[in-house]
Amino acid sequence: MRGAAYLRGLFLAVTVAMTAAFGATPAFAVLPDEVLEDPALEARARELSRGLRCLVCRNESIDESNAELARDLRLLVRERLVAGDSNAEVIDFVVERYGEYVLLKPLAGGSNWLLWAAGPVMLLLAAGVGFVYLRGRRDAPMTQETALTQDEQDRLRKILEE
Repeated sequence: MRGAAYLRGLFLAVTVAMTAAFGATPAFAVLPDEVLEDPALEARARELSRGLRCLVCRNESIDESNAELARDLRLLVRERLVAGDSNAEVIDFVVERYGEYVLLKPLAGGSNWLLWAAGPVMLLLAAGVGFVYLRGRRDAPMTQETALTQDEQDRLRKILEE
């Protein structure tokens, strides 16, 4: 009984530590000195920064990342918004400066159409190959089982008797 209580306590401690380590980190990424006074502009800035990739952390948005480059990008987004740019103008400015890789969700047009189409095309190709393979197996002639020769039957009988 005492071991079960120990395991429950250990599990609780690990859960709390993991939550603190992984769950709370993104909440502290935007520092108080970055927050704009206008709540509408701040909401737009947060929305835009959720769609931009941190170039250091790779698969985190700049809104979640604690990297210095992410902070610089958050400040850049806020500067552009304060200057009067629309959301599209801010995104265009950042993409022009850092490339399309900075977008967490790449555009479906231009040269990216090949990347967007590759998944469904490969799925259809695999389904076609699987269909042809199974169809070929179904139409293949069945092999005839040959009976054992008398010599093989005698050997089998001898083995089974032992």
